[in-house]
Amino acid sequence: MTATEQHATRLADTGLADVARIAGDLLQRAPDRVDNPAWVADARRSWEAVPGWLRRRVREFRRDSGPDGRLLLTGLPIRPEELPDTPMVMGSVQRTPTLPAALLMLIVHGLGDPASFAAEKGGALVQDVVPVPGQEDFQGNAGSVELTFHTENAFHPHRPDYVLLLCLRTDHEGQAELRTCCSRRVLPELTAGTRETLRRPEFVTEPPPSFGEAGTGRPHPILTGDPEDPDFCYDEAATQARTESGRAALAELSAVIRRNYDGVRLSAGDLVVVDNRVTLHGRSSFVPRFDGRDRWLQRMFSFTDLRRSRDHRPADGNVLVK
Repeated sequence: MTATEQHATRLADTGLADVARIAGDLLQRAPDRVDNPAWVADARRSWEAVPGWLRRRVREFRRDSGPDGRLLLTGLPIRPEELPDTPMVMGSVQRTPTLPAALLMLIVHGLGDPASFAAEKGGALVQDVVPVPGQEDFQGNAGSVELTFHTENAFHPHRPDYVLLLCLRTDHEGQAELRTCCSRRVLPELTAGTRETLRRPEFVTEPPPSFGEAGTGRPHPILTGDPEDPDFCYDEAATQARTESGRAALAELSAVIRRNYDGVRLSAGDLVVVDNRVTLHGRSSFVPRFDGRDRWLQRMFSFTDLRRSRDHRPADGNVLVK
């Protein structure tokens, strides 16, 4: 059995028709911009009309994201042959309302409230994750080399609680693999000394240049909260240890992650929700052709308590400006 079969919740034909209809109705009422606050509010209300079984499934995941900290919904109404070419530019986003954007905007409200960061892709709520020519080796959503495991925006005090990734088009070979690794899988395999070290503020995760100057990262622990079920805050490419014991702990952590991650090859219409509090994610390498048919995901962030970031969001909007 594949990872997809083990962890997927497939939309039945009747449920799919209802979701497609509700998203289509939302799209028909859309203004000219995805980020319009009125459309965000409309999507929040429309989520209540989604079939009860799907709302329950998302609500249960929000309450307890399980041993893998990941939810996979398959069978959403995405038809790659009806899509435009896969974007090929840095900072690509979805500003114009579309059916995929409407689907994301619906489901994001089952988890909390959507929000984004002004320093990242211009603060767009719906963002493209696509390979970009000349950025193949980039450690980010524009690259196509292996993307190492990370907490989304691990450097930020107001990280997303959930990351939603909707597949619009798979890679040519169908080999690109979304990878996730939950603290609940990792913790039992770490030595007691490493667990203790990872709970101390001996680590720094520097923000990318768009978020601030180098050297502004603050010391933080990797594991926080309940020792039996801790939150994770780690970026394999950006988190550095400040002590020798910290470096040894990171080496052990990396080895344990590599033995315990789970991989999923996404198809068009697959939606993955990653619990960013306890689960790292990354991606295998793949080979783009830059022919308009490359791998294309769209991404949104959800926050369970938007109030916590109120001083970062002017006019109580959906964009964090600092």
